[in-house]
Amino acid sequence: MKLLAWIIGGTLALLLLAGVTVFFGLGYYLSPQSELTKVDAIVAISGGETSARAEEAIKLYQEGWATHLIFSGAAQDPSSPSNAQAMATEAIAAGVPASAIQLDETSVDTQQNAANVKTIVEADGYKSIILVTSPYHQRRAFILFHRALPQLVIVNHSAPDQTWSRSRWWATSASRSLTISELQKVLFELVKGGQS
Repeated sequence: MKLLAWIIGGTLALLLLAGVTVFFGLGYYLSPQSELTKVDAIVAISGGETSARAEEAIKLYQEGWATHLIFSGAAQDPSSPSNAQAMATEAIAAGVPASAIQLDETSVDTQQNAANVKTIVEADGYKSIILVTSPYHQRRAFILFHRALPQLVIVNHSAPDQTWSRSRWWATSASRSLTISELQKVLFELVKGGQS
């Protein structure tokens, strides 16, 4: 009887430990980060804090991690400049030459970002990129870019986000909601990818 109690207690302790590990690790799962290395181009996709994503991509360019920038994203308002153009304008104002910038101005979601950036990457023969997005979006963006460009070396590097932290994703209601929503989208992509 005592042995059975020890087995049950040990099993419950292991389940509790596993649950805590998954809970605290969830933000790190959604936000994989790679060691920076020189690449052919830095790709920033719009959405979330678009300006923060652009700023991070510009900073990486200025630090010499790549000689080309690709900005991807359509306009939220069709009568306004595209998000890609807004990011390019920010880059040029920061001293990046226009000749170093390429745009995809038609993508309205992450899957289109990947498909349209693929056209640019393949046309220019790029073999490697740094992929810049918001931290909570990094895993899903990587999955879709890797699916579109399986031979491409993709370095994951998130921009800072004012509303979400991978180490404290549970801290606010908005952050929790965003995390659960993004996790559902990641799981959907993983299931979809496994069926194709």
